[in-house]
Amino acid sequence: MKAIRLISFLIILFASLFLTPSCKKEGTSRLTVYLTDAPADYDAVNIEVVGLQVKASTDPGEGGWQTMTLPATPVTYNLLEFTNGMETLLSSIELPAGKVSQLRLILGDNNTIVLNGVTAPLPLEVPSGQESGLKFNIHADLVAGIEYKLWIDFDCARSVVDNGAGDYILKPVIRTFNEATSGAIKGIVSPAAASATVQATNGVDILSAIPDPTTGEFLIRGVPAGTWTVTIDANNGYIDQTINNVAVTIGQVVDVGPITLTQ
Repeated sequence: MKAIRLISFLIILFASLFLTPSCKKEGTSRLTVYLTDAPADYDAVNIEVVGLQVKASTDPGEGGWQTMTLPATPVTYNLLEFTNGMETLLSSIELPAGKVSQLRLILGDNNTIVLNGVTAPLPLEVPSGQESGLKFNIHADLVAGIEYKLWIDFDCARSVVDNGAGDYILKPVIRTFNEATSGAIKGIVSPAAASATVQATNGVDILSAIPDPTTGEFLIRGVPAGTWTVTIDANNGYIDQTINNVAVTIGQVVDVGPITLTQ
């Protein structure tokens, strides 16, 4: 009887060892990276991208940098083509399910600015910008079978700096956001003659947009959840407007409605 019980115990033990599901994450996930921009008052701001890398691992503390494929190497983008919700695909990569800790964007030397129809060099001034790239902490979980979408958002108005001698330099001011952790604010500003800009602040962050010159529409993406104040900064004799207590929630677009400015 004891022998039978011992054999039964051993069968159950071996079955539990071989049949219990592993706790290790299995399968693959896709990381897709887009480029977008907060607008600025230039004709064009062209940046040269020479590399994009991601640091991912299936276990915490492990893994190294992996190169993501660009449409071309190098590739030049006019940032002002990607405002008010417009974007371009930078790259997409299949990765083991696990964690992504960092992203690295490497810029080249062929950056230019176009102002009043004149093209001028836009030297890059970032410590180790060309060598080690601009690094962003991501710390995201990649779930098997799920695509993780990430946006790199340039703030052109703050990234292009006048050095005081009539020349400009590029000091990138960039943030990243994803669909899972942010919302958006949209609206329509009129008339176009007001040449307005839009700013949203939560007391810590300041996000901006320039309404479309034809439709007056604007969209601010990647807005963290919380309460925001939206200010319409008007020009040409029109009066500014402020919209308080704009509640932003994750995954939702808040419409602040048509905004008509008066003189």
